[in-house]
Amino acid sequence: MSARIYSPAKTAMQSGKNKTGNWILEFEPESPRKVEPLMGYTSSGDMKSQIKLKFPDLDAAIAYAKKHDLAYRVQQPQQSRRRKMSYSENFAYNRSLSWTH
Repeated sequence: MSARIYSPAKTAMQSGKNKTGNWILEFEPESPRKVEPLMGYTSSGDMKSQIKLKFPDLDAAIAYAKKHDLAYRVQQPQQSRRRKMSYSENFAYNRSLSWTH
């Protein structure tokens, strides 16, 4: 049984960084998912894949995994890259592309 520790990124519907500082420990699936033939639902017999444990920092999540003898891997969050741009740059004379609507 192995686990994955990661910090969730903000969703597309978020403009702020609320709920992004926590770390989550999720168990890796032990058995593949199956499609149920009658209704077409996707199901799995693995109950641990439904568990998500939240921790305030990375050290607490690693300490939990070590205490319970879990094999774990840490997935570091990617830094968001924002390009600084002002509205007036749309109307600059030295603009490389033509301005179209």
